Amino acid sequence: MDEILVLYYSRHGAVRRMANLVARGVESTGNVQARLRTVPRLSTVVESSEGPVPVTGDPYAEHRDLHECIGLALGSPTRFGNMSAPLKYFLDSTAGLWLSGILSGKPAAVFTSTGSLHGGQESTLLSMMLPLLHHGMLLVGLPYTESGLYRTRSGGTPYGASHVAGLHNELPVSDVEAELCIALGRRLADAALKLRRGVE
Repeated sequence: MDEILVLYYSRHGAVRRMANLVARGVESTGNVQARLRTVPRLSTVVESSEGPVPVTGDPYAEHRDLHECIGLALGSPTRFGNMSAPLKYFLDSTAGLWLSGILSGKPAAVFTSTGSLHGGQESTLLSMMLPLLHHGMLLVGLPYTESGLYRTRSGGTPYGASHVAGLHNELPVSDVEAELCIALGRRLADAALKLRRGVE
C-alpha cells in the first residue's frame, strides 16, 4: 500500500501528538498508510550524538523514507518563528534528493506547535514550506471549507495545522486543533492519490 511520510521533531510531545492525528487523517481514506518518522536531537557537543535507533517512539527518518513516500507531512515546534534546528538539519542533508528530483511533484503539508497564541505559528509553517518548494513539492493547506478554522480559539491556520501548547506545554491538543490535524492528513492523502492516479 502507498505511504505518506509523517516526519516530525517533537521536544515535549505536542508535535508528536499532532503527527499521530495527521497520520489518523491520512489513514482515514482507507487507501494510504502513514509512515511515522522523527529526527534525533542535536547536541552542541560535537562528540555527542543520539544513538542510531531511538530509545522510545518512532524510528529516525532516513532518505529512503522520502524516496518511498507518495506525500510528506512535516511537523516541528516553533523556534523563534522558525522550524526547529533538528528538522532543519535533516532537511539540509537532502541535497542529493534535490539533485535527483525525487520529491518533485509529490504533495506536502506542514504542522506546528507553539508556546503562545502569537508565537510564530504561521512563519514557522512558511519556513517549513521553503525547502519543500525547492524540492518541487506541491503544498496542501487547510481551506476555509474546514469549519474548524472559523471555530478555533487557539491553533489552526490555512497554511497548515497548528497547536498552542502553553509556555509550560500544559495545554493538550484541543478538539478543534485535532479536527484540523486529521483534516490536513486526509487532504494530503487525497491529493497524493489523485496525483498518483493521474500518473498511472
